[in-house]
Amino acid sequence: MTALAEPGPKQRIQSIDILRGLIMLIMAIDHTRDYFHLGGINPTNLAVTTPFLFFTRWITHFCAPLFVFLSGISAHLAGTRRTRPQLSAFLIKRGLWLVFIEVVVITFALTLDPGYHLIIFQVIWAIGTSMIVLGLLVWLPLPAIAAIGVVLFFGHDILDHINLPQSGASSVEWKILFTAQGSIFPLDKTHFLGAFYAVLPWTGVMVLGYVAGVMFRSSFGQARRRGNLLIAGLALVGLFIILRAFNIYGDPAPWSAQKSTALTIISFFNVSKYPPSLIYLGMTIGPGLLLLRAFEGVDNRITRLFIVYGTVPFFYYVLHFYLIRVYNLILFFAMGYTGKDIANPKGFAFVPATFGFNLFGVYVVWFCVIAALYLPCRWYSRYKQTHRQWWLSYL
Repeated sequence: MTALAEPGPKQRIQSIDILRGLIMLIMAIDHTRDYFHLGGINPTNLAVTTPFLFFTRWITHFCAPLFVFLSGISAHLAGTRRTRPQLSAFLIKRGLWLVFIEVVVITFALTLDPGYHLIIFQVIWAIGTSMIVLGLLVWLPLPAIAAIGVVLFFGHDILDHINLPQSGASSVEWKILFTAQGSIFPLDKTHFLGAFYAVLPWTGVMVLGYVAGVMFRSSFGQARRRGNLLIAGLALVGLFIILRAFNIYGDPAPWSAQKSTALTIISFFNVSKYPPSLIYLGMTIGPGLLLLRAFEGVDNRITRLFIVYGTVPFFYYVLHFYLIRVYNLILFFAMGYTGKDIANPKGFAFVPATFGFNLFGVYVVWFCVIAALYLPCRWYSRYKQTHRQWWLSYL
């Protein structure tokens, strides 16, 4: 048997790193808000939200779909350095690794519960399972992969109009694969699984990202790529506006006129993330493609800052959750709370109902989080650029 070829040098695309870094920084706003916003108000509840609170949540909507889409592009570029069997094995192994990290590492950061009474499936779970599916799909011709991505991306909202099973094993399967929106499943009397990210709608995003990766090959002309990104970005934004304006298709929660102009605007942009509706994906990925185009060839202090975070997204993602929790614990005890306040039946530990700050305080904590992670991310980014150990592809 001939030995497998060693993967070649990794191809870095600066515009991708810039966009990824930007969305990683924005993402931390929402996770900081989860633990530090006083009162725990739901930003998407029109009865209690405010424009600033809603915007704080809305801007973070761009993170998950663009993170998944860019992961698909990265998977395609990884394939340019590997044989097809190598790429398939790499994606499947990395997908399984990410699912493990979600269950063991991220769940603990979210709950601080060593008993794992609630296991949480979020974006890392969605990326991991999507990578496993993509690892199987890469054996197909690219047009067939694209067709599967199109069906999942544009067609999964058809299920909003179909009566699906509401109980039994088939109900669990449908929810995990297609319709999960904070669905809780008992594993035993004291342990539960919380599925927040349905697998296949997100797989459609990753698959189309994988197909779009063709444009970022070194043989693909820049002018042609920029033209394609412009057309695709404007098409998705236009699709979002048309479908949303007329409540035609693509989101289970139609918008409507409210008692004020501000709330009406909020209603229009208050689209469904769980599971990600077509309108939600058009609203987020469309502008993302336009930003990807705009970032080509841009080099300044701000973009170089984004690149630091964008080159080590997984490293940053795991660390930022634990740093948020460290700040949470420090402030919990500094503000006079004691052991009797740790448990919170309505939420995660160390977040009592009276804990936290207003939105300005949330943004201060967020800035402290991303600032504290700059040097570790810069160090690890430089380490990855100068080392080629196999395990670096998994971190």
